[in-house]
Amino acid sequence: MSRSLSSGVQRAFLRYQHVFVFLAPLLFIAGVYAFAPTPADAGVGYWTEYWWLFIAFAIGATIVNTVGISGSALFVPFLIFVFPLVAYPLEPTTLVKIGLISESFGLSSSSLAFIQYGLVDRRLSLSLVLGGIPFVVGGALLSFVIPEPLFHALLGIALLAAAYLLFKANLGHGDPTEGAGDEEVATDGGSAPDLPDDDNKLGPAGVATDDSGTVTRVDRDGDDYTYSRGGYLERFLNYSVGGVFQGLAGFGIGELGIISMLRTQVPVRVAIGTNHIVVATTAVLASVVHVFGGGLVGGHSIDLATTPWNMVVWTVPATTLGGQIAPYVSTALNTQTIKAGVGGLFAVIAVALFAMAGGGL
Repeated sequence: MSRSLSSGVQRAFLRYQHVFVFLAPLLFIAGVYAFAPTPADAGVGYWTEYWWLFIAFAIGATIVNTVGISGSALFVPFLIFVFPLVAYPLEPTTLVKIGLISESFGLSSSSLAFIQYGLVDRRLSLSLVLGGIPFVVGGALLSFVIPEPLFHALLGIALLAAAYLLFKANLGHGDPTEGAGDEEVATDGGSAPDLPDDDNKLGPAGVATDDSGTVTRVDRDGDDYTYSRGGYLERFLNYSVGGVFQGLAGFGIGELGIISMLRTQVPVRVAIGTNHIVVATTAVLASVVHVFGGGLVGGHSIDLATTPWNMVVWTVPATTLGGQIAPYVSTALNTQTIKAGVGGLFAVIAVALFAMAGGGL
């Protein structure tokens, strides 16, 4: 009885997940307005000053969630190079914190959308999250004590590595095969008798694993994906290194992680969907450490009062919207084109960061 009730609640939540997803940023904004430490003279002008960040972050969130990488990979360079042109320069820890808080909402939104679409492997995501947690925490604590030039240099290295790995990755492999044709896939695992059915799954897709370990997954459209979960060691190595950069700079685990899944023959759409769970969870964890963890390592203390709340009240709903759009974009657009554009942008930003680290900017 309890198992049936739990399953029913899960399905109802996912069916109406967009309602809960869009309520979350509204509650966040209300909480910030009511309880966050803000300037005593904060009025309408204070809260609307950075409205234009909504447009920039919505576009950025759609792009990164479509490819399955960390939002801060675009948000942090944007805040370093573009934001000061119309506002003022931000401290490294502040801009990383803004990126992490924003992508926490965007990736959580996108994760639920991918789960609903049936493109998340829960077993893989759980193992990767548990393995990456200590490295994310370590990287976040390290960010409080390293000098700014070294921060920019490490950021550039991470972006160059991400660009190289994106160009090398074959985002076209593992394309789905047609499953049930025009027949709609039912929420409980599929209406066709030959589709796998798992009563415990969170999403509307069917999933089954045979005795040899081969996984067959069916998404909401009835498309089939077949793969193996082998390659845990390679994925652990990539996610551990990426976890350090995730905590340090706000991105890295998504970029290295998606590559390791593609290299171990996880289909691209399943890899992107599963990676969202890992990046969203670690982004939330890193955000908490960035807000409260400075005193633990003898670095400068970051508290809630230092957060530019009039910025995040716009970036959080923007990334939430982008996260919901991403699964539809990923199925409609050529991911190779997106990959080339994002990889090229990473390379250009990395060069600028190296110049900043060397005093050239």
